[in-house]
Amino acid sequence: MDHRIAFVGFRHGHINMLYGHAGDRGDTTITSACEEDDDAREAAKQDGKAITHTDFEQMLNQVDCDIVAVGAAFGDRGSYAIRALEAGKHVILDKPLCTRLSELDEIEQTAAQKNLRVGCMLNMRDSAKMIGVREILLAGEIGEVHAIAFGGQHPLSLGSRPTWYWEPGRHGGSLNDIGVHAMDAIPWMTGMTFTHVVAARSWNAFVPQHPAFEDAAQMMLTMSNGAGVLGDVSYHMPDSAGYSLAHYWRMTFFGRDGIVETSATATDIQVIRKGEKELSSRPFPEGRDGGYLDAFIKDVDGKLEGSDVLDTAAVLKASRIALTIQNAADEGLRDVSLE
Repeated sequence: MDHRIAFVGFRHGHINMLYGHAGDRGDTTITSACEEDDDAREAAKQDGKAITHTDFEQMLNQVDCDIVAVGAAFGDRGSYAIRALEAGKHVILDKPLCTRLSELDEIEQTAAQKNLRVGCMLNMRDSAKMIGVREILLAGEIGEVHAIAFGGQHPLSLGSRPTWYWEPGRHGGSLNDIGVHAMDAIPWMTGMTFTHVVAARSWNAFVPQHPAFEDAAQMMLTMSNGAGVLGDVSYHMPDSAGYSLAHYWRMTFFGRDGIVETSATATDIQVIRKGEKELSSRPFPEGRDGGYLDAFIKDVDGKLEGSDVLDTAAVLKASRIALTIQNAADEGLRDVSLE
């Protein structure tokens, strides 16, 4: 079945990846593209995007499509997704899905009422490195996992990030923005679920000139077996290093019988098991470039099978966990249930 995809919003570079993957598939056709912001529209055109509309409602009314892909500013995504769902379209978004729990409630309810699917670019599941770690964990090589530490630190890139990042209410918080990747990937990698936000904090540290932007973000969580999780998803990577350091999506799992670790920049997976004195190196399996889109299309077609797949339920769950953690930080809440 050929799926017709209309794009709205080119306010973050991630949407270019989805645009490319959609254009490369044999079962998807890009029908149209809308950008309502004048400057962003001109930038998208310069970047080679065939912008066909300047008004989203007009595109929804005029274009024959069954999927809407959303890459707007974070704080605007929920509204676009809800309007598309109300118009009877499946939606796939760059992460984060939205920035408010009330929006997520409406997205979930509307999708269920209209029997529509919701996808998200949660592509950590597509990483060869994370697939490899998952295989080791689920095979029981390091025994039951009781502690997890992860860092998803990013460079701030103050001079090149979109200006809406610094506008109050447009970004929605670093715990939600970056943390949603881990909220999806860790349960998928371990077979466990998150149960509580013990504590979460976000604050303005490196950019006092933009006091509304909280570049520092940390969390402490628990999982279904009592395992503890410590995560840092701050924008504290030196710009000069970019995404090259090991702190960029470093994942460490401490099991009863050993430790396994890798990162987005690693050349291998490192493992040490009980009784061993040195780390051993494991190669990566095959990755799945564009796997998030493949999962979404299969979900739309009713062909996605398995209990650990990136379907609508998984997307909504990861988004709800990330937003609940962000809300805990914003409101100063402790011991918040995630079940």
